[in-house]
Amino acid sequence: MADANECIAPRLGLPDLHVVAWPDPSDEDERDARAGLHWKTRSLLRWAAGRAFAWVDDEVTDTDRAWTAAHHGGRALIHRVDPRRGLADADFTLLDNWLRAEH
Repeated sequence: MADANECIAPRLGLPDLHVVAWPDPSDEDERDARAGLHWKTRSLLRWAAGRAFAWVDDEVTDTDRAWTAAHHGGRALIHRVDPRRGLADADFTLLDNWLRAEH
C-alpha cells in the first residue's frame, strides 16, 4: 500500500501516488475468489470510479482483465509481474508506453 510511495517512488523519481485502502474481506470477495476474480478487483474499480488507472501486481489474471473491461468505463492497464523477478525493463517500457498513449 503506502510502502510503494516510501520505497519505490523515490527510487524512480515519482511523486507520491494514490493508494487504495483495501476493505476487510467480504462474502462477495469470497464468491469472487471462487470464480477466479482477485479480491482487489471490485474495490479497485470502485475506487477508480471510471478514471484511468494502471494496476501492476503478481496475482492478476485474465479474469480480472475481462471483468474490468466489462465493468470499468475508463482506461485500465492490468499488468502481471513475475514475482520471481519483480519489475523489469520490459514492464517499465509497457507502463511508459501506456501512459504516453493517446487517451
